Amino acid sequence: MVAPEGRCDYLTASMAILPTEPLQIVEPRTPHGRNDLRRNLIGLSRDDLKATLVEAGLEPFRARQVWQWIYWHGVTDFERMTNIAKKTRDRLAELFVVARPEIVTEQRSVDGTRKWLLRFPDGNEAETVNIPEQDRGSVCVSSQVGCTLTCTFCHTGTQPLVRNLTPDEIVGQFMVARDSYGEWPTPTETTRMLSNIVMMGMGEPLYNFDNVATALKIVMDEQGIALSRRRITLSTSGVVPMIAKVGDVLDVNLAVSLHAVSDEVRDTLVPINKKWPIAELLAACAAYPGARNSRRITFEYAMLKGINDSDADARELVRILKPIHAKVNLIPFNPWPGAPYECSSNNRIHRFAEIVNDGGLSAPVRTPRGRDIFAACGQLKSASQRSRREKVLL
Repeated sequence: MVAPEGRCDYLTASMAILPTEPLQIVEPRTPHGRNDLRRNLIGLSRDDLKATLVEAGLEPFRARQVWQWIYWHGVTDFERMTNIAKKTRDRLAELFVVARPEIVTEQRSVDGTRKWLLRFPDGNEAETVNIPEQDRGSVCVSSQVGCTLTCTFCHTGTQPLVRNLTPDEIVGQFMVARDSYGEWPTPTETTRMLSNIVMMGMGEPLYNFDNVATALKIVMDEQGIALSRRRITLSTSGVVPMIAKVGDVLDVNLAVSLHAVSDEVRDTLVPINKKWPIAELLAACAAYPGARNSRRITFEYAMLKGINDSDADARELVRILKPIHAKVNLIPFNPWPGAPYECSSNNRIHRFAEIVNDGGLSAPVRTPRGRDIFAACGQLKSASQRSRREKVLL
């Protein structure tokens, strides 16, 4: 996709030097059938996995073996778990599966970004993205199908919330990405292509916190996927009462979708602000454990032409964030069909960044990635819909 004339004109020059790998869509693969009643072992905590296997009549130590085969080696076939007796492997295959979400499409941007549309056993779908850099790769993971927050600059916000994703569906997104890159068994810290997880995909993670926490604890387990908490960032639009719990339970990096410096503007851009305004949000951020050590809290700020990009906005951003150990990510607005906003000009973005940097805050401008496949920040969406009779428990 090419940005409309006059929007983010700096993109044209950068795209000209990108590799010319074409957009690719791969054929879907079929998971275990929807009528298969065997339990999926992905997504169970260590304790739940042990209890599940013991209930099936297996020895408790089998949990450690199975865990390592699933999360360290990426194995989905019990027959490949070669340090487990054949009789036990047959029993496992009779009762359980190790199932990833189904890949509906895999798309590859000319800039190397990959996006997967994933289908879950009930037929609902969500999107996952990997953004590769020279020294790392950040997998953007979804926490919900759809979203309840209706942020007006976000494509996902135009899709009503369908349901929360379960721990296996959240962990499974990262495992699908590893499958795509052939990154099994778990590589060393210095050789990972998929080195980071950002909970910045579809949905609000703090409205599905228990499932997200279970999934991220699995991801951080040293005998499996083994990502350290410093490699994980959880992004929230500002569910203030849950922010302290993130620090207590997970202690991962925190990112906040701020996008405005006044309640009047943020009420429109991020409607949750009407419930928890900027002052309350920043107070919760100041108390977050990451704000009291070497890790900075990241504040995401989408650059919207004529809305939030003035010099006065930049100076106010410095003023309100100065008391917090903060970093600002300036995000050029990524357009989508029917979007009511335009991206700030290149000159305006860099003038804004200059003011914030001169004010003592780090304010890098994020390079747009994956726009041609609608994989950039704020562009994710699926066609899943919720029945009018269904309710979602938050």
